[in-house]
Amino acid sequence: MEEIRKFYLIKKGLNSFLCIFLLITVIYAQFYGATPKTLSVFGRTDRLVPIYRVKTDEKKVAISFDAAWGSDITPQLLKILEDNNVKTTFFLVKFWMDEYPEMTKRIAAAGHEIGNHSATHPNMGSLSKSEVIKEIKDTHDKIKELTGQTSTVFRPPFGDYSNTLITTCNELGYHVIQWDVDSLDWKDLSSSAIYDRVMKQVSPGSIILFHNNGKFTAEAVEPIIKELKSQGYKIVPISQLILKGDYYIDRVTGEMREGKD
Repeated sequence: MEEIRKFYLIKKGLNSFLCIFLLITVIYAQFYGATPKTLSVFGRTDRLVPIYRVKTDEKKVAISFDAAWGSDITPQLLKILEDNNVKTTFFLVKFWMDEYPEMTKRIAAAGHEIGNHSATHPNMGSLSKSEVIKEIKDTHDKIKELTGQTSTVFRPPFGDYSNTLITTCNELGYHVIQWDVDSLDWKDLSSSAIYDRVMKQVSPGSIILFHNNGKFTAEAVEPIIKELKSQGYKIVPISQLILKGDYYIDRVTGEMREGKD
């Protein structure tokens, strides 16, 4: 009886630990963004993941900007990028392009890649295949109309995705892109806080997330670019960072790697 009692006490303790761990995981994901690792701890082993970063020996990274609301700071960003001879990827929502068609054209004319960020900025992970197709194709057509570019990279709003989203995007010729370095500029962190956060996390193959209208984004971006360059990094659009040919996405880290899974 004593052995049985000990067994159940141990089992109860383990269950309590797992519940606490799961709660911490959910809270972390809510505030900092779920990663493939946190999703796979208790998730299905067949769950697909987007590209969070790229495995490379080159000191090469991609800077990206999401645009869904506002455009006041975008001209300043474009000037900084031009002055530093840097090309990036801007993920644009269709309703943003509808409101700012000239700014959309200006971003593309400056040589930046235009990424697809959906039409209406929904939680893409909960959409049906037909709904996903409409979100992507409507935005794809708008990008083509305004800029002449054929977009090939898609970033789901809120980082929310599903197997349906990833397989549908792939069928439409898109790579689904997340990030491994989140500036959290949308929280109106100070420029120094943004700088510190990015520089502590960045490494070869990183995809860095900013927003086009963050309060202190422009103020932080220039010193980040200068420091990256001083460390020997090359900054490229995402389509120039991701691998061509045979590759697979590590389901724990979200890292894009050469070869077959």
